[in-house]
Amino acid sequence: MTYFASCFLVGLLATLVIMRSSMRHSHLSADHDLSGPQKFHGRPVPRVGGAGVMVAIVAGVVIAQLIESPAARSLWLLLACSLPAFVAGITEDLTKNVSPRRRLVATAISAGLAIWLLGAVIGRTDIPGVDLLVRWAPFAVLLTVFVVTGVANAINIIDGFNGLASMCVLMMVLALAYVAFQVNDTFVFTAALITAGAVLGFFVWNFPAGLIFLGDGGAYLLGFVLAELCVLLIERNPTVSPIFTLLLCAYPIFETIFTIYRRKVVRGVATAEPDGIHLHTLIHRRLIRWTLADNHERRRLTRRNSMTSPYLWLLCLTSVIPSVLWWHSTAVLSWFLLLFVLLYVWLYRRIVRFKTPKWLIFRRQG
Repeated sequence: MTYFASCFLVGLLATLVIMRSSMRHSHLSADHDLSGPQKFHGRPVPRVGGAGVMVAIVAGVVIAQLIESPAARSLWLLLACSLPAFVAGITEDLTKNVSPRRRLVATAISAGLAIWLLGAVIGRTDIPGVDLLVRWAPFAVLLTVFVVTGVANAINIIDGFNGLASMCVLMMVLALAYVAFQVNDTFVFTAALITAGAVLGFFVWNFPAGLIFLGDGGAYLLGFVLAELCVLLIERNPTVSPIFTLLLCAYPIFETIFTIYRRKVVRGVATAEPDGIHLHTLIHRRLIRWTLADNHERRRLTRRNSMTSPYLWLLCLTSVIPSVLWWHSTAVLSWFLLLFVLLYVWLYRRIVRFKTPKWLIFRRQG
């Protein structure tokens, strides 16, 4: 727990420093766009929280080096691999001039580095037919780059409300830490605890007040690390079912797949453009109903923003909990994966058609 506590404190303090100095760099670091389809804050907010997360992760790796942990070398390599994805994301946060395609290319480069330096290649999937294809090295490499890039982008997609992406990632990496502990994988266990502590340090400032945002730098960094730890856990430990990681990350992954289908196939529009009807956006618009006694519009927007995330945390838990309980059973995990997909589609269809179950609607009077 030394890694977790240390990275939490470093992340907490580093993020505080970024916030306290935000007036000096707000022209670069703040999100001044309050009118976009995914903008739900009432004032410019620093969107470089990923920098605080990165500082905390670096601190965790340094601690591992100082105590001569056997995982230290691999942790340094994982950190080095994450740099292209993080730099591309943080550059977008500061310049607003890095296209989604360039960010994806940078993340693909990070995935390629992890394949080279860490041997993080998908070698089994427990999916009929695909396991035959991954025996061919070029296909395995391409699949790995695609999956890692996709998961990183998926975390960025769900990063729409205070605490949403960070809490989901926190739950997922803690689940990875638990399974890694069960199979005695010191590297993945240590990396997961470091990441969890760093995320929690940021989360304290992000939820519920929304004092700082994760930004693209933080989202791509966490998404990349999450994806790589999933790949490494499976490839280093044959007793862990590959479906474990698929179910574990089901919410962000299926959100991305469903968004691509909805935009590209159903509506025929570009998938890279901002989207105002993600599931989390619909929940914000149609489930959260505040009637406040005061007239402070900014406070009302912040409360609505923050009250949206717990709905999605619960949805995320419906995949995280069974993945942790049955991490070794492909058959059980596959059934839960199917149930999650059905639940997601049912919930989305109900909300988008204004048939939201009444028990889901939050109301506050007075």
